Amino acid sequence: MMSSFKISAAKLIAKVGGPFSKLGSGSGKSFAGIIFTRIAGVDAVSELSKDMGIGSIILTGTNGKTTTTTLLIKLLSSDTQIRSSFESNTINAIASAFIQQKGDLGVFEYGIRNIKYGIPDTVQRVVDPIGVVYTTISPEHAQVAGVKNPFEDYYKAKRLLSQGMKRGVIVTNADDPRTALLGLDKEKDVTVNYYGIETDDIEDINGNAVECPRCGETLNYSKYILNHRGVYTCSCGFKRPELNVKVTDVEFNPDSWKLTIDGDLFNYTVSKNVKFNFDITVPAFGFHNIYNTLASITTYATFTPKVENIESTSKSVFNNLDMSFIPPGRFEVVDIGGKFVGLGQGDNGDAAKINAMFMNQYVDGPLEFIYTTPDVDEEEIFDDHFEVIKSMNPAHVIVVPGRESIDKAHEYYELIKEEYPDAEFYPLSYSEMDVRIKKLVELARNSDYDYVIMTGCGEEQAMWERIKRNLIDN
Repeated sequence: MMSSFKISAAKLIAKVGGPFSKLGSGSGKSFAGIIFTRIAGVDAVSELSKDMGIGSIILTGTNGKTTTTTLLIKLLSSDTQIRSSFESNTINAIASAFIQQKGDLGVFEYGIRNIKYGIPDTVQRVVDPIGVVYTTISPEHAQVAGVKNPFEDYYKAKRLLSQGMKRGVIVTNADDPRTALLGLDKEKDVTVNYYGIETDDIEDINGNAVECPRCGETLNYSKYILNHRGVYTCSCGFKRPELNVKVTDVEFNPDSWKLTIDGDLFNYTVSKNVKFNFDITVPAFGFHNIYNTLASITTYATFTPKVENIESTSKSVFNNLDMSFIPPGRFEVVDIGGKFVGLGQGDNGDAAKINAMFMNQYVDGPLEFIYTTPDVDEEEIFDDHFEVIKSMNPAHVIVVPGRESIDKAHEYYELIKEEYPDAEFYPLSYSEMDVRIKKLVELARNSDYDYVIMTGCGEEQAMWERIKRNLIDN
């Protein structure tokens, strides 16, 4: 057993080394934790966690972790002092927050791609969280160090983060059958608060059928909401759980959306059930962010020590939401002289579909689809993209290389041309980014159509942001 002297010494040395955490992102943010665990060992983090007056919340999932964590930090910080870490998914980042920050409640993002590197069972044991939050689980992040791991192993790694919990609350997405099962399987040990969407105003353009995570049979969906998320049942008896927090109504406007949030859940800090119903106004920020909003509000309402503030704080944060924490290059629709142009990164099938669903709110006539292609050995991405293109029923398609290979882009174009004979191809070079951006702006601005969507692969955010700025400024 680690001596208290060695743990105290490790903590002191880590605090002294703390100023070096200002070196930057990545390991710089975790410098104090790195020092501590190297001296005292990972198991000694359990001694640090005992300093939390209320406890720690860990957030994980395939998508939405950073956004949800950021929103939750904004919400909880209004009611109590917290320790937090995000965008640095290691036990060292959590240890650094324990050492360098003050507060009785911890909020920690934790990305897990496999058991070996993610050590989820170890993290659960040494941090001993009072809350584990699941956003959504899907296969696209199952690759580690260039090796694609079996999805079953990836899913197991996520499960291990909460499997050992004997106290606290799991907050999980009921619309995702994979995260729902993680909650259902722990109901005998802890409270589970489920969140989801309960309105006919949001429906997927073509949902993805998935296997039942319990028995392996194909799930029956009565409604798809976003990809594999929706309302589902299985012959084995597995089905979407009842929702504790839900969006019951949505009002879409070009610049903002009004969401009605209805809740009835257990609050861990005051040990009682609380109910709420209120409207919030958020930026028109994409359907996936509705789930991030739900996850953050559900978690906030589950752990805030000031339950009387749930409505007022939620309204204050979301009605005045600063979108700077969402990366540039996100999908947006801009109005240029009465022409609606939707543009942004869509480098996998899920992202492109979300962009298409967003664009569909504005389309009231023939649409042109300007598609930026994936590269060599990315045929699966193209297949998903092509399904999204067809779901939009475009009147015209333009194809442009989104990555380096012009030859591969032309192959994708030939496949698209079989479906859309009048499709056009522009062999723009990836190395001449200024020329590419200028041409894409020109194609959108001079389009014969009042509705244009431009999405697919590209130069990670920067390209899309420059196109948007040029469209708006010129």
